[in-house]
Amino acid sequence: MNKKELIISLKNKGLSRKILSAFSKVPRENFIPENSRKFAYYDDALPLEKGATISQPSTIAFMLELLELKKGQKILEIGSGSGYVLALLSEITKGEIYGIEIISSLAKNSEQTLSKYKNIKIYNKNGSQGLKEKAPFDRILISAESRELPESLYAQLKDQGIIVAPINNSIFKIKKQNNSIKKQEFPGFVFVPLTD
Repeated sequence: MNKKELIISLKNKGLSRKILSAFSKVPRENFIPENSRKFAYYDDALPLEKGATISQPSTIAFMLELLELKKGQKILEIGSGSGYVLALLSEITKGEIYGIEIISSLAKNSEQTLSKYKNIKIYNKNGSQGLKEKAPFDRILISAESRELPESLYAQLKDQGIIVAPINNSIFKIKKQNNSIKKQEFPGFVFVPLTD
C-alpha cells in the first residue's frame, strides 16, 4: 500500500479533511526504523524498539477525530513514541504541543526527527502523572493502554477539554464540562501497555 492508497482508505472511513491533510503532509517513513519503511503506508501498527510500536494509521486518525482538534490548542501526548502523532497534531492545530516518552532513545530520536517543529517539546519521563508544570491542556492524548481511567489527569484539563485514552481494549473519550466528566467508550482496539 502506498501513501495515496492509505489516504483514500482513511477518506472512505469518513475522516475530516484537516486530518487527511495532516496525514498527507507528514512522512510516516521518517518515524519508523529503516527495516520497516517499506510498510510505512500499510494500515498496520509497526514495531519501534523495546516493545514500543507506532499505532496503525486508521486508529491514530480515529483518536485524532475524537479529540475535536482546533487551531491554537495546547495538547499533551503521553507515550509519544517516535513523534509521528506529535507531528500530525502540530499540522492540524499549529498549537503548543508536548510529548512525554519514557524510553530515552525514542525520546531523543523523536526530538531529532521533529527538530523543524519549534512548537513541539518532548520530555523523557514517566507520563502517568501528566505534565503538571505545563497544565492545563485543551487536549490530552494517551497513546498506550492503561488499565483504568486516567483520573489523576482530569485536573490538568481545561473546562471543555478532552482526553482520549485506550483502556482495556477500548478507546475512551473523556470530556470535562463544568467540572463534571462525561465518558464515551469505543471497544475493539489493541495497544501496547503504558510503561511505568
